[in-house]
Amino acid sequence: MIQVLDKQFETFLPADKIQSEITLMAQKLNEEYAGKELIFIAILNGAFMFAADLFKQITLPCEISFVKVSSYQGTNTSGRVDEIIGLNTDISNKHVVILEDIVDTGITIDKIFTLLRAHQYASLKVATLLFKPNAYQGKNPPNYVGFSIPNAFVVGYGLDYNEKGRNLDSIYQLKAETK
Repeated sequence: MIQVLDKQFETFLPADKIQSEITLMAQKLNEEYAGKELIFIAILNGAFMFAADLFKQITLPCEISFVKVSSYQGTNTSGRVDEIIGLNTDISNKHVVILEDIVDTGITIDKIFTLLRAHQYASLKVATLLFKPNAYQGKNPPNYVGFSIPNAFVVGYGLDYNEKGRNLDSIYQLKAETK
């Protein structure tokens, strides 16, 4: 059990399980993109830890770039996506893999797809550490999923609660309140 601000969280995915899943995902990406020009686009702030750990295990020549978007307020999605820092790398004719910490409603991924539509990339796929299929309403489901999880609020390993808890090496789920 840990405390982040005014909320209690319990262990959901320990660090070693996260790292094992990232290794498997990296192996898949290394196989699928062998011989192709590859660029990763990591979505900040949440995906920074996932992106770093995955990128260290990519054995192909590749690039990484970052965009920063925000769609959360506290423990709820705001229902809109605000682009904060845009893409400043040429992705023309490259195979693009978006790296996301969590895909829940799909609003963020759909916005990124819209923003990238003007670029002439070779292919566009999504790799996410966490996916909430029961919350998903988007048009562009992730192609690579580390863990499918229930529609509960999680923190740690880059995911935050009001900007706190990102530094935790495991992922914690909001503890259900007892009445």
